[in-house]
Amino acid sequence: MTITNIKIRKLTEDEKMKAVASVTFDDELAVHDIKIIKGQDRLFVAMPSRKTTDGRFIDIVHPITQELRNIMNDEIIKAYEEALALASSPIEGKDE
Repeated sequence: MTITNIKIRKLTEDEKMKAVASVTFDDELAVHDIKIIKGQDRLFVAMPSRKTTDGRFIDIVHPITQELRNIMNDEIIKAYEEALALASSPIEGKDE
């Protein structure tokens, strides 16, 4: 399974949640609402989840292997950092 597209759909200024992403696999399957979270010492990816009646959160979709989890985390964080750099760079031709 190959990641063929990552869209950072929402950049936030929230302390913990930094962005929301959508990831497409093999140009055939899209997973939405993947959250980019700032942990104590690093950014990490949280899979889409729902809250249970007892207040716990369970993932709706998640990678089965650690290898895919690592690939997803690395690629989504990379796309987030690129989107953040674009959002903070000055617009060409705009008076400062």
